[in-house]
Amino acid sequence: MLQIPNVDQRPDRSPGFSDYVSPDQIVSSVVGFIRRQYPIVLATLAAALLVGACYLLIMRSTYTAQSTLIIDTRKIQAFQSQSLFNEVPIDSPAVESQVEIIKSDNIARSVIRDLHLANEPEFSRYGGGFIGNLLYYLYDIFEPGDSSSEYEVNRRALREFSNNLNAKRVGVTYVIEVSYRSASPDRAAQIANAVAEAYIVDQLDAKYQSARRAGNWLSDRIQELRQQATTADRSIVEFKSKNNIVDAGGRSVSEQQVAELNSQILAARTQTAEARARLDRIDQIMRSDVREATVTDTLRSDVVSKLRSQYLDISNREADLSAKYGPNHQAAVNLRNQMFEIGRSITAELGRLAETYKSDYEIAKQREDDVQRSLDEAVSKSQITGQAQVQLKELESNSQTYRSLYENFLQRYTESIQQQSFPITEARVISTASKPLKRSSPKTILVILVACGGGLMLGLGLGIMMDLSDRVIRTSDQAEALFGTDCISTLPVVKVKDVPDALSDSSLPPRTIARTAETCWAVVEDPFSRYTEGIRSIKVAIDLSGPGRPGHVIGFSSALPNEGKSTIVASLGLLSSQAGLRAIVIDADLRNPSLTKRLTPSASVGLLEVASGLVAVEDAIWRDPDTGMSFLPTVIKTPMAHSNELLASESVKTLIEALRTKYDYVLVDLSPLAPVIDVRSTGQFIQQYVLVVEWGKTNIELLERVLADTRNLRENLLGVVLNKAETRLLRRYEGYGTSYYYHPNYSPNKTPVS
Repeated sequence: MLQIPNVDQRPDRSPGFSDYVSPDQIVSSVVGFIRRQYPIVLATLAAALLVGACYLLIMRSTYTAQSTLIIDTRKIQAFQSQSLFNEVPIDSPAVESQVEIIKSDNIARSVIRDLHLANEPEFSRYGGGFIGNLLYYLYDIFEPGDSSSEYEVNRRALREFSNNLNAKRVGVTYVIEVSYRSASPDRAAQIANAVAEAYIVDQLDAKYQSARRAGNWLSDRIQELRQQATTADRSIVEFKSKNNIVDAGGRSVSEQQVAELNSQILAARTQTAEARARLDRIDQIMRSDVREATVTDTLRSDVVSKLRSQYLDISNREADLSAKYGPNHQAAVNLRNQMFEIGRSITAELGRLAETYKSDYEIAKQREDDVQRSLDEAVSKSQITGQAQVQLKELESNSQTYRSLYENFLQRYTESIQQQSFPITEARVISTASKPLKRSSPKTILVILVACGGGLMLGLGLGIMMDLSDRVIRTSDQAEALFGTDCISTLPVVKVKDVPDALSDSSLPPRTIARTAETCWAVVEDPFSRYTEGIRSIKVAIDLSGPGRPGHVIGFSSALPNEGKSTIVASLGLLSSQAGLRAIVIDADLRNPSLTKRLTPSASVGLLEVASGLVAVEDAIWRDPDTGMSFLPTVIKTPMAHSNELLASESVKTLIEALRTKYDYVLVDLSPLAPVIDVRSTGQFIQQYVLVVEWGKTNIELLERVLADTRNLRENLLGVVLNKAETRLLRRYEGYGTSYYYHPNYSPNKTPVS
């Protein structure tokens, strides 16, 4: 992970410093991340675009045609009364159910059968095209079988048809959109229209089948009800015959006879009462003076009326004569005699009328008694047949029920026959599918956008993962934050081929360093290179660290082998000597004296012999004839187990102190920190240390551990040198300065621009 400098480890952190992260720092961190990881992001983006392009080239183009249906909520008034069943109200679930019916296998099979789609490549090979054919052959390889059977062909066609068919409801309306996707625009429109028509035909057929099944059931039920009604009627007739029950005017004979006798008894009683009243009246008259006008006026007899009129006339005449001639007048007496005779006649007539009235009364009374006896007999018979009448009512009720059911079912059966001949449906096509002009998939812009978005997101993810897992030193800020000191130089990678290869010459004086194809000679051969400028930065840092000292004793070490510390020591010695200063390089890596092997492979004595007092230091030092650099090698004849004790000896310290008085720079190449502990023993004669870290390779956890174990190096650390830095990559990690430091005008062999 690229470490952001930890402000807690910086010596200039003030107690009042806050952990607040400013927007500028956030922006800087984001820009830094983009600068570091943009190649990964761009590469991933390019790969995603390439995949998208391959997808566009491989995937077949498809076209989508769309037809529109509506579920009409208005009922068709014609034949509305013929509906056998209650119409289900069309609501949201009902419309969604119709959508599922459109996408059902029955509709698909109907269209596939009508248009003969099962044998077309688009339906028989997983959609056709490159991918479809590939899947078809892979399936045939890994799932061998009779793939050409009719069942397999139909199932594959049905699966492909269902995948390409889509039906959806438009918002909350009763409109359903039916769309089909096909490689052929004409075929897409044809299938979309066929699906709509197949759905309407399916609805009509469903209603026809329902009506037909209902008609068959009604027919059977009608036959049963007809038989039951006939049986009930026959039972009524048999019951009436058995119980002597005869209907007349909707009532039985006994009931009608009782009613008639009731009427007759009422009439007879009325006549008897009238005859009795007349008889009573005539008796009353007979007991009174029949000659009184008020009495005779109540009689309605012509004879009596005439006699009474004569009586009145004679009475008036007798009154007149008596008034004129006196009551004893003969005429008056004769008139009174006539009046008496007329009175007797009236009385006789009234007696005859009384006998007539008495006869009428007796006749009426006799008739009333006869009718009453007949009524009593009829009532007695009616009571006897009452129980039979109740059973008859029950039989008649059952018969009426069966008859009503029979008539009702017969009517419904007639309606079902009419519906079979003219079925109706609520769905109708409001827009037929037409040939699409543009392909629906793959959508080029959408694929490119998805590829760009996916590639960008994947690239950012990979960049974040690489950034988090990058646990090495890549910037000077990281080095300074980790070690708490300055990063005095960042040295680029120098290729060996850039340095001339001059082999050693046997004619050279003894202990003379021969020019080889080593990187360290780049400071001599190419003094304006970036590598040489980095070595000068190290020299300047050493000069500024201790002015006024007789000599600088600087130890160079690294965490691991092969990080380039020996090359840097040799380069610094050559550069310092070339500048006219006295510099000596000591190879103090007693375990692996690689610098000795590269500069003086023929040396026979060195540091160990001088420290042991076997050889004088002047007899062990080698020199470069061009720059004047001195080099004290180390010759290892047998592996040393206690090299740290030798470095900690007083003789080595005395040697270094002696060399300080003769040289301006005493540069000591030490062993790496991680494999051996020799550097811990050099604190008595090393003034300052320079830690070489290989750029982008050395692990941060390892550096932290070796620094914790090497206290003398940590306390006297002059600075850190980042070695083998990739200049091209370094620009992505350094936040500032690199674009100016590595400006082309300052590159090697570049003529300055004024």
